[in-house]
Amino acid sequence: MIKSKIYTLAFVAITAGAFAQDQVVMTVCNKKVTKTEFEAVYKKNNGKDANNNSKSMKEYVDLFSMFMRKVCEAEQLGLDTLSSFKTELAGYRKQLAAPYLTDKNTNESLLTEAYDRLKTEVKVSHILFRIPENALPKDTIEGYTRATIVRNALMGKMPSQSEIANYDKLLKASEEIFYPLKRHDSALYKVKINSIKNLPEYVKNADDKFQAIAMKSSDDPSVVDNKGDIGYFTAFDMVYPFENAAYNTKVGEISQIIRTKYGYHVLKVYDRRPSRGEIFTAHIMTKFPKDAKDIDKENAKKKIFEIYDSLKKGSNFEKLALKYSDDIQSKNRGGQLQPFKSGRLPKEYEDAAFALQNDGDYSQPIMTAYGWHIIKRLSLKKTGTFDEVKNELKTRVNRDSRSQMGREVLIANVKKENKFKENLKNRDEMCKVIDSTYLKSTWKASRAEKLGNKEIFNLAGKSYKQNDFAKYIESQMTFRSTTDPCEVIKNMYNGWVEEQIVNFEDARLETKYADFKNLLLEYRNGILIFDLTDQKVWSKAVRDTAGLRTYYEKNKEKYLWEERADVTTYGCSNEKIANEVRKMLEHKKSEKEITETINKKSQLNLSIENVTYLKGENKNLENNWKTGLAAKNIIDDKDKKVLVIYINNILPKTPKKLNECKGMVTADYQNYLETEWLQELKNKYPVTVNDNVLNSMK
Repeated sequence: MIKSKIYTLAFVAITAGAFAQDQVVMTVCNKKVTKTEFEAVYKKNNGKDANNNSKSMKEYVDLFSMFMRKVCEAEQLGLDTLSSFKTELAGYRKQLAAPYLTDKNTNESLLTEAYDRLKTEVKVSHILFRIPENALPKDTIEGYTRATIVRNALMGKMPSQSEIANYDKLLKASEEIFYPLKRHDSALYKVKINSIKNLPEYVKNADDKFQAIAMKSSDDPSVVDNKGDIGYFTAFDMVYPFENAAYNTKVGEISQIIRTKYGYHVLKVYDRRPSRGEIFTAHIMTKFPKDAKDIDKENAKKKIFEIYDSLKKGSNFEKLALKYSDDIQSKNRGGQLQPFKSGRLPKEYEDAAFALQNDGDYSQPIMTAYGWHIIKRLSLKKTGTFDEVKNELKTRVNRDSRSQMGREVLIANVKKENKFKENLKNRDEMCKVIDSTYLKSTWKASRAEKLGNKEIFNLAGKSYKQNDFAKYIESQMTFRSTTDPCEVIKNMYNGWVEEQIVNFEDARLETKYADFKNLLLEYRNGILIFDLTDQKVWSKAVRDTAGLRTYYEKNKEKYLWEERADVTTYGCSNEKIANEVRKMLEHKKSEKEITETINKKSQLNLSIENVTYLKGENKNLENNWKTGLAAKNIIDDKDKKVLVIYINNILPKTPKKLNECKGMVTADYQNYLETEWLQELKNKYPVTVNDNVLNSMK
């Protein structure tokens, strides 16, 4: 029997007393089930097939009654108190709760936004001002100031001497520069201050001011090669704040300063175009190194055009790739590359690939910085309709940082609905008991007790106090480099507040949403019934070897071998050898004698196979179902052999041994155990049905 936690009887949860004014249709395990409750159960589990006639209702009474008996038995045995059960149910509850702990309207908007963006690609250049992801506010000032000065320069306003002097002070005071300067290491300081001082020089004769400044100001290492140009991209290709800035900035304009986990960015949008989709290609490549001489490039060109001529004459693309391509990673796959979207490969390659009109088309030779290529289009995948990609979008949104927006809206709504108020003065008072021991991960929450445990914030009348916050920040301690511990805990405050608000909302899901409560109760009862059935039936049948043996002995006539034939098949390489084998069999020669004689010159002349076949299992035996040598040789076209068949014995119907039918016996034994167990439950937990109420359900 297949065991699954997709429960056979996933009944709607029953909330005793929820419809106290209803008539009682039945009593199970001393639990009263009302007419309204039972009808809800019946209609949910039968859906469109629900048929309110007396016969259908009475059949369902039996199913539902047994379901409830099993739940009662599980509770009587204390299965609902086991830690394993509680852990499993908690895991399911967490999954069920997730959609309720975010704002659904925001999530729907995110899906629509992502889909609209997937249909458009934007071409962007950027300048990065790197700061650590978890940097404290004071440590981000230098980066933000530098970003502001550079953006102003891009907009035509060069920095004044006072602005440069102010930035110089911030730079020298920053942790990144302060300690190297003390050690007389001024390299990084000079790079950063010069990137501000020399802004007018960078743009003086530049064709593209943004790229000219990016080359000197960006902290992105790739700027050396791309001048800040990151090409075309679409939704989900970049972190969400970066994507937002790109799609919310007009072509030709400079974005506002944005913050991502990498630091601050300034973007320029160069172009927008309809998405070209995702293309799957193969290529043949003749490579030359980055510092190749002209003769190397010319040789690579000659080689690729010779290959191209072979293609035009009808040669197979995959075979040419395998034989001649210099791309070691793809040549053994016929040149196949991974599917890609815009912005993944060199522009020349992408443009040539997406220009191909049909699957199977191939390009003329094109050159990139890596060599020459002939590109074959294998397939092209365009963005589907919203309904076609909606489930995929949900998965991608949930994995992406944008999913936090729904959580943020939920938190704001919960605050508003539950009269959230805070006293940041009492939060800041925590700085009196925080010192460098926190950075060393040795600080204790008990040190906050001297503050008087004042309220920091209040939600729905519940007070969250200094001691609560102290326990939280103690639980979050990790070893940190030298910084201001007071700033650290202030930075952690919002995380604590958000966690408590989400916990508050999570704790009241059962009272706030009837469908959540009912579904969770379904899971609870389903787990209990699964575990109970496993204990009483499935695992018991496997573990109870003595019981299984007894059941088999009593029922062995159910497990019979049909008539069988013990057959030796001689596979001969040709008709001549088959006839030689046939003569030797007629003279009662043994398998060993036959093999030694026939295979004396070649081991490929003869192979022998001994198999027991059920009647009808082997078509070659249909006209030869009797002991002895089959009358004719059989031609095996598939294996290119001539078969000589000898039936050693015809075996009558006989009971199978237990090890020959253990799976079938185990399944039947499980059914037997379940039947016995269900009868036991019926006797143990009587059910009272009010037929008058039941018959009134029309």
